[in-house]
Amino acid sequence: MDEMVEGGCQCGRVRYAVAIKDNDGYLCHCRMCQRASGGLAFAFKNVPKETVSWTTREPDYYVSSPIARRGFCPVCGTPLTFDFPDGDHMDLTIGSFDDPTRFTPTHHFGVEHIHEAWLDTSKLPRKRTSDYQPLVDRWMEKVGKLPE
Repeated sequence: MDEMVEGGCQCGRVRYAVAIKDNDGYLCHCRMCQRASGGLAFAFKNVPKETVSWTTREPDYYVSSPIARRGFCPVCGTPLTFDFPDGDHMDLTIGSFDDPTRFTPTHHFGVEHIHEAWLDTSKLPRKRTSDYQPLVDRWMEKVGKLPE
């Protein structure tokens, strides 16, 4: 049975609801996604376009190649989608979901540009945001609390 889940951009201007069948996601490592994200991969959830409804407004689109486009918020710049305009499916960015922790990566795509050293970072030291006092001080001074 499909479950309705929601997501949107950082500033809240662009919001969506989508019916999903499972919690499968994937990582795309292609150079276009690396450049579009500014990172080493994009985490995506692939869904039929017909299951997505834009609840506030649609994103703006950047035609990123002759065959594809990427949706984003025109105010805060959050990357939200990837799709082929003539296709019936689209990708939503995992990080834009209200609860991204529900999703699990099931495969890698664009592996010709994968950066293996960044895949398993489980042995690296970890530090909580709240343990970095200069950042805590900035948040407390400006808004009186730490963000989620």
